[in-house]
Amino acid sequence: MCSRIFNVNVKAVVNVTQTVIEDLLRRNSPGSIVNISSQASKAALSNHSLYCATKSAIDGFTRVIALDYGKKNIRINCVNPTVVMTDLGRQIWSDPAVKLPMLDKIPLKRFAEIDDVVDAVLFLLSDHAKMITGSCLPVDGGFLAC
Repeated sequence: MCSRIFNVNVKAVVNVTQTVIEDLLRRNSPGSIVNISSQASKAALSNHSLYCATKSAIDGFTRVIALDYGKKNIRINCVNPTVVMTDLGRQIWSDPAVKLPMLDKIPLKRFAEIDDVVDAVLFLLSDHAKMITGSCLPVDGGFLAC
């Protein structure tokens, strides 16, 4: 179980990021990469030790490679969403006994929709964020502010 979580949450992101960087360098092209992390990288969530650890690894990896490749005009950031209402998210978080305690910790009193995350990613990829690199942007309805 541990290897699978690490492979999906860390190795896959590292491999894809490195592949994109290699392509940008080969073409001598500027670029922007946005990794997907989680609010769980910044807060302890009970019974989520491996998940929290792997998402923290993504944040650290993002900061270091942003430092390493900024001089090549490659920006690298990540977004840290709260629970996202994908099909799986709706299934897992539909039980009020599970849902309500988490919603109580989110000032906006809702979970993220897919578009909330997409909009943050598009912003970070755009020229509107041309001075942002090495950042981990919470998309969490204020969860981390509490």
